Amino acid sequence: MHDAFWDHLKQQLSATPPDFSCALELLQEIKEILLSLLLPRQNRLRSEIEEALDMDRLRREAECGALCVPHHSKCVLNMMTLLCAPVRDEAVQKLENIADPVCLLRGIFQVLGLMKRDMVSYTIQSLQPHLQEHSIQHERAKFQQLLNKQPSLLNHTTKWLTRAAADLTTLPPTCPDTPNSSSVACLSPNEAANSPEPISPAMVLSQGFLNLLLWDPENKEFPETLLRDRAKLQELESQLHQLTVLASVLLVAGSFSGSVLFGSPQFVDKLKRITKALMEEFSSRPEEAMQTVSEQVSQEIHRSLKNMGLAALSSDSTVSLMGQLQSIAQEENCVRSVIDQRIHLFLKCCLVLGVQRSLLDLPGGLTLIEAELAELGQKFVSLTHHNQQVFGPYYTEILKTLLPPSQALETEVESL
Repeated sequence: MHDAFWDHLKQQLSATPPDFSCALELLQEIKEILLSLLLPRQNRLRSEIEEALDMDRLRREAECGALCVPHHSKCVLNMMTLLCAPVRDEAVQKLENIADPVCLLRGIFQVLGLMKRDMVSYTIQSLQPHLQEHSIQHERAKFQQLLNKQPSLLNHTTKWLTRAAADLTTLPPTCPDTPNSSSVACLSPNEAANSPEPISPAMVLSQGFLNLLLWDPENKEFPETLLRDRAKLQELESQLHQLTVLASVLLVAGSFSGSVLFGSPQFVDKLKRITKALMEEFSSRPEEAMQTVSEQVSQEIHRSLKNMGLAALSSDSTVSLMGQLQSIAQEENCVRSVIDQRIHLFLKCCLVLGVQRSLLDLPGGLTLIEAELAELGQKFVSLTHHNQQVFGPYYTEILKTLLPPSQALETEVESL
């Protein structure tokens, strides 16, 4: 409410005799807000509010000049203490120390506004599972209607899962050693499948979802159950590609900068900004983009080393740095290949363990993009989880035909 209203209320209450017309309107509005904050089962509180703020009685008191605004405000505070979320306890307690009746009413309205927002958030949160379940059932019913008209509607989905199952039985290709100090073991998401444990339905689905991030645009046999999510998956693929380049740049730059310089969050953030600013250009002109990145990163490393009083890079090291950065433009670049495989491994762990647990043990070279990976992982997990909830029954039937009888039984029992 505007200051002019509260100034007017102050004039009314200070008049002789006092004018309670605005105060009554405020108390009426406060009563309505308090009642709106009640849950259906809170009948006792409803009765207490109705009794404490009986407007007929308050109007009679006002007509007699006996309406005690501070007293009724205190009653309102008591109600607010019972109704507010724990996060608002401190705000309500502060109101109890306000003696001026106008300032108190103003403070009450401010806190009630916050409480109304809390109630809206609570209502949305409580309804979300029901809305989500309704969405799942609605999507599944619509798809079933289409399937009834087109019995071959799951053909591409079957091929997609068949390929995923085949991928899990194939040994991953080896990757050459990475150069310089960035040499690390080359891991592949498929390595988790090369264990004595039998292939499970969850493993097949995880591999299938990962394969969607490597989908060939020329392949028209996109799984029917994911057509609605294709644009989102393409966006995730683009983000994964950008993070691969970003982490590759940081890994190469770190091998030349040293731990002291790379221990500075400001320095790392500057390199991130340099690389991210050229990501759009990278998709169309990768060589030119990496040429610019190599120049700017080299300049930033030289400047930061000088500012920190550290030894400058030699001419040979500078040439090697820029050369390795520029080679990231090539898809077969080994650093880029390792990073790409490790991001896929991280995403596979997200599907199995969840994002937060996967972040606790990031593969080497990914720690500097932890925040970006967390965002990517959460989007990927949310998309795949919803898809499994909608189309789980169809996946179950398909996987029964793909897996041996021992795993087929598991398919029936295990929730996808």
